[in-house]
Amino acid sequence: MFSGSIPALVTPFRDGAFDAPAFKRLVEWQIDEGTSALVPCGTTGESPTLGFEEHYRVIDCCIEAAAGRVPVIAGCGSNDTATAIRHMRHAQAAGAAAALVVAPYYNRPTQDGMLAHFKALADACDLPIVVYNVPGRTVADISAETMCKLAEMPSVVAIKDASGDLARVTMHRAGAGVDFCQLSGNDDLWLPHAVMGGAGCISVTANVAPRLCADFAAACAADDWAKALQLHDRLFDLHKAMFSDASPGPAKYALSRVHDWFSPEVRLPIIPASDASRKAVDAALSAAGVL
Repeated sequence: MFSGSIPALVTPFRDGAFDAPAFKRLVEWQIDEGTSALVPCGTTGESPTLGFEEHYRVIDCCIEAAAGRVPVIAGCGSNDTATAIRHMRHAQAAGAAAALVVAPYYNRPTQDGMLAHFKALADACDLPIVVYNVPGRTVADISAETMCKLAEMPSVVAIKDASGDLARVTMHRAGAGVDFCQLSGNDDLWLPHAVMGGAGCISVTANVAPRLCADFAAACAADDWAKALQLHDRLFDLHKAMFSDASPGPAKYALSRVHDWFSPEVRLPIIPASDASRKAVDAALSAAGVL
């Protein structure tokens, strides 16, 4: 279904507003550098700070800029089922290939509640769903057993797993089948996730080093594990630096170092990367050969 290096795109702002020209340039650069799909309006895109119309403008802009060259997986998650349905319906009408839907946060639903949430989404809209499990942010964890039940729904086509539990790759393979699309949600675990059967990564680092991440994904797909390990080692400090401060502050700072047309501006409650974070990013960009 989906594979390779898939950036969870940052949302550029300038003077408090969505910077559509910069976003289109970012999309163009990503595609030129070998990115295999795009995710607008994920966590890295500061989706919690986007109003409805702004959220939809970012999705529309991404789809327009991609122009069918790579699939767009639109961020559609919410802790409110009705809002997630609204997002999915807009994304489908706009031409998205799928919806990235995070586990409902804050509400802390039970596993049965999780199943009911995703069933309601699937019943209301037939846009393919990439389930996003990130218990470090949502608190609610989608268990491997629940994920395998979700995979029985025809419109649930993939998982982005940021649980940090690599054993789940095997559990998902056993319960959902070896062909079910599993994507890593952790850049630093992308290599072992791929070795265990993962198809790619929805990545923060790929915002900043798309060519290296695409080359890494290609090495994994070719079972060239020696080259994959070499690239993993080269990227590892950058993976860490992307979370040296609240995300996406470090990623936006890194992009402003790579491209003079990109502003590092973020929205509260995220604040700009600290001095220590900027130093970590600069060192990692240098070590990776990005700068």
